[in-house]
Amino acid sequence: MGKYVLKRFGYMLAVLVILSFILFMIYSLVPANRAYNDASNEFKGMKNTLPAGRQQEYFDELYLKYQRMYGTDTDNKVVRYLRWIGLYPLYDGSYDGLLQGNLGYSYEYKKDVVDVVAQPMKNTIKINIFATILALGITIPLGIHCAVKRGSRTDQLVQVLTIIGYSLPTFLISILFIWVFCSKLHIFPPSGMKTPGSNYTGWKKFKDEMYYMALPLITMTFCSLGGMTRYVRASMIEALSMDCIRTARAKGLREKVVIYSHAWRNALIPIVTLVVGWFLGIFGGSIVLENIFAWNGMGRIMIQSLRVADYDLVLLMQMFYIGMSLLGTLVIDIVYGLVDPRVRVNK
Repeated sequence: MGKYVLKRFGYMLAVLVILSFILFMIYSLVPANRAYNDASNEFKGMKNTLPAGRQQEYFDELYLKYQRMYGTDTDNKVVRYLRWIGLYPLYDGSYDGLLQGNLGYSYEYKKDVVDVVAQPMKNTIKINIFATILALGITIPLGIHCAVKRGSRTDQLVQVLTIIGYSLPTFLISILFIWVFCSKLHIFPPSGMKTPGSNYTGWKKFKDEMYYMALPLITMTFCSLGGMTRYVRASMIEALSMDCIRTARAKGLREKVVIYSHAWRNALIPIVTLVVGWFLGIFGGSIVLENIFAWNGMGRIMIQSLRVADYDLVLLMQMFYIGMSLLGTLVIDIVYGLVDPRVRVNK
């Protein structure tokens, strides 16, 4: 197992390097020059104090200074990439890249990228953990019940509702829920994360946050029910038709033992891919839901950063998502071996 994990980490590192290089090259083609912008801003404050013949020379000096500071004083894209990673020295011989902890600076928010994403990451994790637990708590028992009672009225009703929920786009469900719960029933607020102007503390703050989180949480959970319920049902139906299940029933085992001890273990293999991926997805956020409900999460900040061309922030977030995806594939393979002893992950 240890050798397998180390080997997979080696593959993951290689893929991460390749994808980071591709992303860096793509964003280097974008017509945005951080050194030029900083030099222009500083030059504006000094322009009136300089003679006309000295202005262009002074601007060129400022521009070169910022180019050397950011490692863009060369047209060699490979050298720029290595400086961004932290494997190639800057003009003065120092290293200041990702490996040294320099994850970028956000010009829109006027602070380091890490400080920008800290709070949105907490918000995204908080709401996604609740939504994932609720969705799994509903879909798994419901899918098992529909598989065991296949063809019953309950099963038929659930299939109709899940296919409707699965077919409707997320933004349409969000708008529908806002219309029902906000416009008609006046139960929840349509957007936001807390009461405007409030400075609650303690229990009042918690209640206020949960009140504003309720509607996006309900929407996220509802959007997850259709696909996962049908997936659990299909896996359980396939597992219940296996020869080992017929043998277990022929031995006189109780139906609950047959379902939850034998059939469920066999049905877990295809389900675990979705479940583990679902848990890892709590860091990603939802671009659609977070923008509709004005929830300050990772998905919303990604869209805002793209709109204002805050590419240091976008690049770091995409690198983070790539790393989480690579880690997710490793976790899924390891969980396969824990769920089913027939699966070996030591080669």
